[in-house]
Formats: sequence, C-alpha cells, structure tokens
Amino acid sequence: METVRTDSPQEQAARMHAVTPHLVCAGATEAIEFYQRAFGAEVMFLLPMPDGKVANASLCINGSSVMLVDENVEMGMTGPKHLKGTPVTIHLMVDDVDAWFGRAIDAGATVDMPIADMFWGDRYGIVEDPFGHKWSLATHRRDVSIEEMQAEMAKLIC
Repeated sequence: METVRTDSPQEQAARMHAVTPHLVCAGATEAIEFYQRAFGAEVMFLLPMPDGKVANASLCINGSSVMLVDENVEMGMTGPKHLKGTPVTIHLMVDDVDAWFGRAIDAGATVDMPIADMFWGDRYGIVEDPFGHKWSLATHRRDVSIEEMQAEMAKLIC
C-alpha cells in the first residue's frame, strides 16, 4: 500500500461532504490498493485492528471522501460479494471518463456497462470493482434540455 496520511478527526470531518459513502469490503486492504490504482485514491486515515484488518479508513477520490471497513459478518457488516450483489452504484464525475474507465479496468474492474454518449449529455459507463461495488463514471459533454431528454428517452422505451 502507498504512503498513508493520517488526518485528525477534525481534518476528516472538514473534508467530508453531506453524504459520504461508507463501503464494506471483504479484503479492505486490497480494496484500498485497488482504489489507489483504479481511481488515484489517497489514503487520508487508516485505523488497523490488531489482526491487521481495517477498522476504518478514509480515502479521497477525485476530491471526495469515501470511507471503508473490512467485512465482519458477525457484526452485521457485509459487503456486496457476501450479499451476492448490490443495488447501489457510486457515481464519479471525472474529467476524462475514457481514461478513468480504462485505468479501472487495468486495475481489475470489470465492465458492467460500456462507455457511451448518453441522451442526458454525459459520456457514461459502469464498472464493478473486485469487491462487488459498482461505480458509474461520467464526463459531462453537452447540456441537454429536459424536453430533449424526454424525447430521447421516449425513443429508447418505445
């Protein structure tokens, strides 16, 4: 794992947004390493347990905080692999979706939805990380009115 910067609780709180994802990962140390390779994550805080598992970690990905912890089934903390999937997708707005998507695939993610130019104006695709979490990645390409979106959506549905 790359160098870890340990922020104080006050520094962590100042960096968080109103909503911060908190991921449960079977193999949190490996997940941190994956997020570093795939998304350029910087470890801001890491609290290991005596057995080496991650009790709490805070990462910064593209300017936003993501927290994570090791799976602990006995305590009711289960990750998507244990649950055989997830209904949640974490959305990541980036400057170059093709580059970010490629880096995630190179790091070990699998394609859930290939990148395409979407009717709402974003270039968009979805990957699943090796720990079962889905990530949608997008770059905004053009502004589209609600009326245009509705017309394009109607074409897809019919």
